[in-house]
Amino acid sequence: MTQSFKLHSRAISRRSFLITAGGFGVAVAFAGLPGNASGAAVAPAVEGDYRPNAWVTIAADGIVSIMSPASEMGQGIMTTLPLLIAEEMDADWDRVRIVQAPSNAETYGNPGFYGIQLTGGSESTRGYYDLLRLIGAQTRKVILASAAGMLNVPAIELKTEPGRVVHARSGRSLGYGEIAAAGPLPDPLPQATGADLKPADQWRYIGRRDIPRVDVPAKVDGTAIYGIDVQLPGMLYGAVLRAPVQGERPEAIDDTAARTVPGVTHIVPLSYGVGIIGDTVEATLRAKDLLNVTWSTTSRVRNYASTRLLEHYRSVAGDLSQTGVEAFSEGDADALIANAATVIEVDYMSDLVCHATMEPMNATALVTGDTVEIWAPTQGPTGTQGFAAEVIGTTPDKVKVNVTLLGGGFGRKAEADFIVDAASLAKEVEGRPVKVIWSREDDIRHDKFRPLEAQHIQVGLDADGNIAGWRHRIVADSIFARTNAELFANAGGHDDVVTEGAHFNYAVPAHRIEYIRQDNGLDIGFWFAVGVGYTRFGIECVIDEIAAARGTDPLQLRLELLRDQPRARNVIETVARMAEWDRERDGRALGLAYSDAFGSHCAQIAEVSLNRETGVIRVHKVWCAVDPGVAIQPRHIEGMLIVGITNGTGHALFEQVNIVDGEVQEGNFDTYRVIRMSEAPEIEVSVVPTSGSPVGGMGQVGLPPVGPAIANAVARLTGGARLRHYPFLPDRVLAALNA
Repeated sequence: MTQSFKLHSRAISRRSFLITAGGFGVAVAFAGLPGNASGAAVAPAVEGDYRPNAWVTIAADGIVSIMSPASEMGQGIMTTLPLLIAEEMDADWDRVRIVQAPSNAETYGNPGFYGIQLTGGSESTRGYYDLLRLIGAQTRKVILASAAGMLNVPAIELKTEPGRVVHARSGRSLGYGEIAAAGPLPDPLPQATGADLKPADQWRYIGRRDIPRVDVPAKVDGTAIYGIDVQLPGMLYGAVLRAPVQGERPEAIDDTAARTVPGVTHIVPLSYGVGIIGDTVEATLRAKDLLNVTWSTTSRVRNYASTRLLEHYRSVAGDLSQTGVEAFSEGDADALIANAATVIEVDYMSDLVCHATMEPMNATALVTGDTVEIWAPTQGPTGTQGFAAEVIGTTPDKVKVNVTLLGGGFGRKAEADFIVDAASLAKEVEGRPVKVIWSREDDIRHDKFRPLEAQHIQVGLDADGNIAGWRHRIVADSIFARTNAELFANAGGHDDVVTEGAHFNYAVPAHRIEYIRQDNGLDIGFWFAVGVGYTRFGIECVIDEIAAARGTDPLQLRLELLRDQPRARNVIETVARMAEWDRERDGRALGLAYSDAFGSHCAQIAEVSLNRETGVIRVHKVWCAVDPGVAIQPRHIEGMLIVGITNGTGHALFEQVNIVDGEVQEGNFDTYRVIRMSEAPEIEVSVVPTSGSPVGGMGQVGLPPVGPAIANAVARLTGGARLRHYPFLPDRVLAALNA
């Protein structure tokens, strides 16, 4: 069937298509031709190469280089996005190499993020999908126009095959390399519209399972370059001692002992800490431990106690007299709930969690006069340019960012604090690069945590047990108030990342969502599935509570509430068949949850058992059915779902940050508990795309349903013990059993 789509309204500028002087520069190629894992080979622009636009270069030997504009952090985006261009231009994928795009938002910015270069929010594929297909189609038209001139035939008589232009009437053909070697670029360049895109039944690459990820070979053989691997001539190393309480500053620094460490070259006072520069990583860490700093005591975060605040948040959520910002309203939910025959009224809560990426925060910076060059595992090249420029006192256009591979991101590496570290220290030793590497303890204690939050959900049921009204109150700090104050203000004080996922597609007569912001001084930030991770926890558990109240199968209740949502019904019915929903289990139970977040439909069923003496939950297996609309790379989608489900299981069972008097109590994996390999469930994923649907996001889709599926399974196993507080620590499970 023909794939339908809607083009983004953002116009594609001429600059997006044309190569400009300096716009190409030097980039890092992270994967080469099959069998040639090039690791981090420098790939400069070659004079004389055929460049139809800023995204594609064709060499005389037929090698096609395609820019990848997003950051590769394990989600396979370095394959997915260039594949869209390759599809539409009819490149031979076996002769394609991928090049990380330079920092240039005007050319490589994501339309889904207002044109900046930023990877996150499951927005890369959704944001670039139409643009990159159009760029591929335009590239194909340029190639055809050049070939028409070389063959002296009308372009309309030509067609393309992978890597070749064919003139069927004369039997002649030209390889893309031959065109690159001798064909002039047409002037003016032909443009592309939606009418030039291939219909789905002509796709060669989109939807295939056998296209491997281009970043994997180098990761397997060890030649892949992450930020932490960067090595440059004359490089120094840096470390930063931060205050134990966020927001404090150094008032007195005794660096006498630190300066005696061999290899230490500089001790640098900073507004937020103390920097150390040295010849080795070990020297900087040793000196850091020997610093004696007197810190200020004025930060509001000193009053931050996570356990106490969470109870306060819960009281605020349940106090309907404390109004917040109305995030969504449809119908008169308050009146319908007030007049309902039965009201279900519950609280759901989530603790602070950190990102705990395998690669800790790090960045390398080189300052030369008013120019800066950065090498970093960053999700946000545009933000990196801005912050580095501010530190040095220059302009963003004089900051070049080399994006390396990321050893995990999850939103943490969209921040710029580690960039500021590197730029600040490099400024002190102009002309020499400085690499700053955070310790694991720094990484956890100075993270930008997912917000502490409490939810109060009221659902009114009529006499027949049908939902009459749904009210959802979310109490949490704001991410946007810190990261994008203008957007936060323009939204009237609403943070749609913090409340994301609360707006569902279940058919209810009235639905109201409120956000009540708290501000206790602590920086909180973007996390894997951010708001959706906890809003869907509350929603999906309440759906099961409603089903129990009315004596209905929770699967059938969801199908009833999604009667006008065929894609949603399909993933639920599919996962039910996969898990054999109606089959009895001995000592185990199944729980179901569903999400439509990020434009994709995902249903999961978890099979769990419970040790009633210890309160320990064991998740044995998770089944998952997902409809991403367009399944660009089905096998890679399965991989991303497995990652999300595994992380989501650990998040639901273990992950927790505690803050007492402003100080983070956890510091490494001995105290910040993550899932172990032996605890990971068996996972089975089915990808069920819907032809004609828009492409959905996929990077974060796997996490939101798994926690509520586990909680719902425990409730079915125990006859109604409800787990309403992330994570499901054993003492909390035992308390629920004894409630």
